[in-house]
Amino acid sequence: METEGGITVRRALELPGLRGGLPEVLACADRLDRTVRWVHAGEAPNIPALLKGGELLLTTGLTLGSRPAEQRSFVRRLADRGIAALVVELGPRFSRLPAAIVDAARTAGLPLVQLHREVPFVAVTEEIHTEIVNGHYALLRRAEEVHRRCTRAVLDGGGAPQVLGILADFTANPVFLETPDGRLLYAAGTGTAPVGADPLQVWDGLRGDREDRETPPAGAVLVEVPGGGQGAGSVRARLVLLAVAGPLVTVHRMAAERAAGILAVVLMQARQEEELAARGRGDFLTDLAEGRIAPEDAPAQARVLGFRPGTDPLLPVVMRLAPGSAPAGSWALLARAMTEELSTVGVPALLGVRPVEGRIPLLLALRPGTGRAAAADRVAAALRAGVERAGLERAGDGTPVVVVSDAGGWAAAGAGLRHAAEAATAAQGLGELPWYDARRLDIDLLLWRLRDQPDLASFVDRAIGPLREHDRNSRPPLLPTLEAYIAHAGRKAEAARELHLNRQTLYNRLARIGELLTADLDDPETVLALGLALRARRHVP
Repeated sequence: METEGGITVRRALELPGLRGGLPEVLACADRLDRTVRWVHAGEAPNIPALLKGGELLLTTGLTLGSRPAEQRSFVRRLADRGIAALVVELGPRFSRLPAAIVDAARTAGLPLVQLHREVPFVAVTEEIHTEIVNGHYALLRRAEEVHRRCTRAVLDGGGAPQVLGILADFTANPVFLETPDGRLLYAAGTGTAPVGADPLQVWDGLRGDREDRETPPAGAVLVEVPGGGQGAGSVRARLVLLAVAGPLVTVHRMAAERAAGILAVVLMQARQEEELAARGRGDFLTDLAEGRIAPEDAPAQARVLGFRPGTDPLLPVVMRLAPGSAPAGSWALLARAMTEELSTVGVPALLGVRPVEGRIPLLLALRPGTGRAAAADRVAAALRAGVERAGLERAGDGTPVVVVSDAGGWAAAGAGLRHAAEAATAAQGLGELPWYDARRLDIDLLLWRLRDQPDLASFVDRAIGPLREHDRNSRPPLLPTLEAYIAHAGRKAEAARELHLNRQTLYNRLARIGELLTADLDDPETVLALGLALRARRHVP
């Protein structure tokens, strides 16, 4: 059993030195898991005053007194000093410990052991101290292993979330990073956490509404992350470990102190706290979308993150950036710019970032009288303004895609976020509309999911292959003409206006398309197949 920097009384009794004395536990056998931090042997009458707590006291009983009142007083004073156990060697002073000593130890909750054979106290002390030192070394090695894993994670491109996740797995308890004034930056749970131990729920219950944020909850470990300002004692953040699934012991604090040093280096980068908080919100929204957070638990967890929509409907929105358009280090600036732009919309919003997927998920509270389309217009404009303020360069087709799902309650918010995220991926490169309705992208989403199927590429090639070949070798290109014709449902006048062509030129081009494809462009089934092929060609080589 692991102890707080020592060994247990039980383990001490199992070592050869004391075992050779034939130990007999007379009182408090249920407390043998108490920690022995040191061993002291002595017969001085004032020995209780010399002890600091956690010692295993070895004595022959010469100072225990001859009268019952003296014996009880001596045992009480030892118990008040917080020693781990009292071990008395039988011999000239006692052939068996008196009832007064046994009763006093039992009343004080002090483990009492008598040795039936003489043992060399020096050898016992040396043996137990060696065991304690070895135990400390083992703890150091375990803590150093956590430090090594955290360092490797950072060197491999990870950051604070990875460091906190490693620490959470090691302690089997949730781990939090907060600002010096107690505001949550990031919460990390463990994959082995029991049901109901979601880190945000834990924070809300044990930490979220506490007025005294300087003092950690009972059983918690709080370690300061240095580097927040001027001076050697400056604090940038605080690492908080909460005892939920099990107790926190010495090695957990040691590992947390080493992790704090790594976090200090990570957080030295500009605005890392802001990016970390944005990632935490992104993790929450993603967990909600993936069904890892129950709808009934979501409001409390969102409240921890500062989102309080009340009973207003929730509007799920996802922006997807083009691959490569948001380099490392830009997400903090992007999150801040978007959050500031969203503040002008005038409704509560919870915005997160997901750098790996290149997504910005958010939930918006629809106030009474605010229509979905109007809110979507304002949100899309704010998000795009945030991208411009962040100064992100376009890479390839660098147009951000904004997708809006249906408004509803918490039960529908997760599915709405998931639908919007998938549709945003499928819509990349589709065009430059301010925002897209997720429902109108279902066909594109279906085609995107089939992108790796050989049948989809064959279908596109059969339907519009000759036209694609023509456009690679001849001018003018004809694919834009077919797209405009289908987009306007065969209304040639409208297609001609969009293409800035006179009607005769349009007719000639449509005739040429019909010849190349051997298709009747007035046949509804043919037009449907061609429309699907045009939409699918973005997803195939």
